[in-house]
Amino acid sequence: MRSGGFSRQMKRFGLFALILAGLLASFAVRADLVVFQEGQVVKAASYRVVDNELEIGLPGGGSYRVDLERVERIVEDEVVVADVCVQMDPALAGAVYDLSYREDRKPLFNTPYDKLIAAEAKRYDVDAAFVSALIRAESNYEPRAVSRKGARGLMQLMPATARRLSLAQPFDPVANVRAGVRYLRELLDRFHRPELVLAAYNAGENAVDAFGGVPPYRETVGYVNRILSWWTPALAATVGAPAPAKLAASSP
Repeated sequence: MRSGGFSRQMKRFGLFALILAGLLASFAVRADLVVFQEGQVVKAASYRVVDNELEIGLPGGGSYRVDLERVERIVEDEVVVADVCVQMDPALAGAVYDLSYREDRKPLFNTPYDKLIAAEAKRYDVDAAFVSALIRAESNYEPRAVSRKGARGLMQLMPATARRLSLAQPFDPVANVRAGVRYLRELLDRFHRPELVLAAYNAGENAVDAFGGVPPYRETVGYVNRILSWWTPALAATVGAPAPAKLAASSP
């Protein structure tokens, strides 16, 4: 009995060790993609912002630092092609959305920044409700918000994007929203559809181009879904339009 009990305990311990090893291995392979302005992409095992630099930990060990202004964005490298699908209403497959500024499309959340959002949305001809939903997702209306990736301000602009947009004071609400809405205007002119514009704002234009649509990153899919749950775009020349493409995790 003693020998049999010991054998069973060892088998259970061995199984536990295998499961633990598998979990540790799964954590080990997870990484983030650091996208540089010049187009280079580096897989990072870890990263942290140190003053005005980004320290990048390498999967094989070691680390190095780069000027944060060289980094366009950082995206979780967790591709879930099998688990994420884009569900389109067949009736809206060729729909054209009106994402321009309209007086009846006001900011959504009754915040102290509503007048600012409306003014900048009108300046760049962008749906003010769209801008307000994006700001809620990015910073929850905290003007001095800084993400662990180094994005700053209400619209969470990375230093590289801020420099390209001539944003010298990222924590100034007026300057930040003006630069962020200008960037949204650029993305609208390029991608046209709301889900693609949101994906590009989160994961970068190159990622949207590379995947031919919303990149299948869990972070990006969640970001797009969250904003589309708050905000419904209008169809061109249509009142009361239904929602655009909805991204959802498929059932196992």
